[in-house]
Amino acid sequence: MSYLSLGLRIVTAVILLQTLYFKFTGAPESVYIFTTLGMEPWGRIGTGVVELIASILILYPPTVAIGAALSFGVITGAVVSHITKLGLTIPQVGDHGELFALAMIVLMASSAVLLLHRRELPVIGALL
Repeated sequence: MSYLSLGLRIVTAVILLQTLYFKFTGAPESVYIFTTLGMEPWGRIGTGVVELIASILILYPPTVAIGAALSFGVITGAVVSHITKLGLTIPQVGDHGELFALAMIVLMASSAVLLLHRRELPVIGALL
């Protein structure tokens, strides 16, 4: 089970971390997406900071559950944004559904990690 958890944590962190370059450098694709959402520039930068923190926490063993919860929360916002405003594909940025697919992978992986480490959550974990 620990290998499964580690694999899912690495997948989640790698996907979240690789998008930071685009968010923090103000890549046209990220600027377009966050402008469409009405959140440019602070939403783009803030989301990047949260994703960076989630990536660190999900990889550091004592904080895996917190990182998974944070990752799940931030990526849920991304999925909802795709479904409600952006669409599953974003032709304006040359996306053919890859961003939505990556978001779904992070959503599923962070959900699984959260499930595997649910007892480690502060307050809630003690109730489980």
